[in-house]
Amino acid sequence: MKLFWLVVLTMTAFAFNSVLNRLALAPGNTGPASYAAIRLVAGAITLAVLVQMRARSWPAISKHSFWSAGMLTLYALGFSFAYITLPTGAGALILFGGVQVISFAIARAKGQAIGLLSWLGAILAFGGLCYLLWPDESASIDMFGSALMLVAALGWALYTMAGARNADPLGATALAFILAAPVGILAWVILPDSASAHGIFYAVISGAVTSGMGYAAWYKVLPQISIPTAAVAQLTVPVIAAVGGALFLGEALTSRFVLASCFVLCGVGLVIYEQSRRSKAA
Repeated sequence: MKLFWLVVLTMTAFAFNSVLNRLALAPGNTGPASYAAIRLVAGAITLAVLVQMRARSWPAISKHSFWSAGMLTLYALGFSFAYITLPTGAGALILFGGVQVISFAIARAKGQAIGLLSWLGAILAFGGLCYLLWPDESASIDMFGSALMLVAALGWALYTMAGARNADPLGATALAFILAAPVGILAWVILPDSASAHGIFYAVISGAVTSGMGYAAWYKVLPQISIPTAAVAQLTVPVIAAVGGALFLGEALTSRFVLASCFVLCGVGLVIYEQSRRSKAA
């Protein structure tokens, strides 16, 4: 149950990254480059302070650290710039659907067994997410924005894989943010845009709390769950984000949302049950 609630807390943090991003960029006076850079810097500072406060020494920088930082940067920049042109729902569908497909493909490439219930659960959850988030026929999907979100999905999936066996989740997350922050600043210098006071505030909260601390919690969870479980669990994020949108952005919760949420949560439950059964059998 402790692991379950830690996963719930982590997915909630991920969902609020989307809510905070929408709150910051929606008025149009904060740009994606500034938001991504401030988010990475805030996460780096917060995590550095937390690592410094603990009794354990700083982790050593390795090739693995640079790889994690690169994938984190790829995700953060792709995510921010994709939402210039993509509707929120379509963007979330591309991101989390892409993460699921990439993660399942990597699991199969590594020879990890994925049972029938896991496949059924993944299909059920993904189908529910499609039903919830797919735009109306009248809404056009920008191909460039879609490509950027797929890049973000690739970055996030590989960043997740990098933390799957890490013994020091806080230290590894801190190094990733510290190494990624200068790249984020460089992107802001190359593609300058403005940042309002409220945009900076939301970016700092996202970087320090829902990203920095949320990702450290995710790295702590990953060694205890399978790749398919990790992939499908993230399909709950758009559902949680929709609730957050209703609470903080005044968006309506429809019967379509309730039905789709049931599909997503039942699918996630099937995958978790299957993977738990396999773990106990092993």
